[in-house]
Amino acid sequence: MELRQLRYFVRVVELGSMSRAAVDLELVQSALSQQIGRLEGELSTRLLQRGPKGVTPTEAGLAFFREAQLALRHANEAARAAQQSRLLGTVNVGLAPTTASVLGLPLILAVRERYADVRLHLVESLSGHLASMLNARQLDLAVLFDTDPGRRWSVTPLVEEKLFLVRARGKAGPALPAKVKLSQLKDLPLILPSAGHGLRATLDEAMAGEKLRRLLPMEIDSLALLMEAVRAGLGCTIQPQSSLARIPGWEADFELAEIADKRLRRLNSLCSLSDDELSPAALAVRVVLADCARELIDSGSWAGARLTRQASHHQS
Repeated sequence: MELRQLRYFVRVVELGSMSRAAVDLELVQSALSQQIGRLEGELSTRLLQRGPKGVTPTEAGLAFFREAQLALRHANEAARAAQQSRLLGTVNVGLAPTTASVLGLPLILAVRERYADVRLHLVESLSGHLASMLNARQLDLAVLFDTDPGRRWSVTPLVEEKLFLVRARGKAGPALPAKVKLSQLKDLPLILPSAGHGLRATLDEAMAGEKLRRLLPMEIDSLALLMEAVRAGLGCTIQPQSSLARIPGWEADFELAEIADKRLRRLNSLCSLSDDELSPAALAVRVVLADCARELIDSGSWAGARLTRQASHHQS
């Protein structure tokens, strides 16, 4: 199958006439018919219904027409990018505060190094807000924790993070053990993001699976303020270790206990608009973001995290 055959077929469908398409494409009609016939033969299906008033696509032809248009659009964008020899434009990326604390600066530096003419617009917000922005086309891509399969997104599982019970050091009795069970959390004074955000959804689902009572925490939708409340001894929180990345010398103020339930992990998924909606610059930044995550984990800079199997497979 050749790109020119796709162009010929698309133009025939658009004009509804083999003869008009032949004139438009500056081809002899018999040559155009021959190319369409070869395409139908290769696909082993009839694409066009020929009649006295012209041609119309069959059901298979209509489905092929849509995909052919998309393939041609991508081919044109690839040619344009090659001709320009550089990528241009603005790419809007959303990161949750914990993810941004580890991934944000490396992403900025990597994009600047690889694509100097791409303008990166980073939005830091809780995952529930980022999901709404992605749905509203205000973001091109985002790293999210709760991905609804009903949404028309491209989703790639990227990083899994361990979750920890985090408590102010020395303000609530003896030191925490290395690990705690999920069932031990139900009676603790917790401080968490409100419902609708990825981490809270993960915890609520885990509690329901263990038939434990629903969490009734103090709710704070700001990571910085939440961690200040924990430091003040107002309660504990459940977070990945990346939540502490922006607190210099956090070991002096906080203590951690890993949640022992191996099923309770926070999944970071790289979500974007569908490929046909992304600009070449956005497609490139999506690759850079995934590369940055892998490099951070390989170097040990993303504490308590590992690549998902899918991400490891893409890497290999």
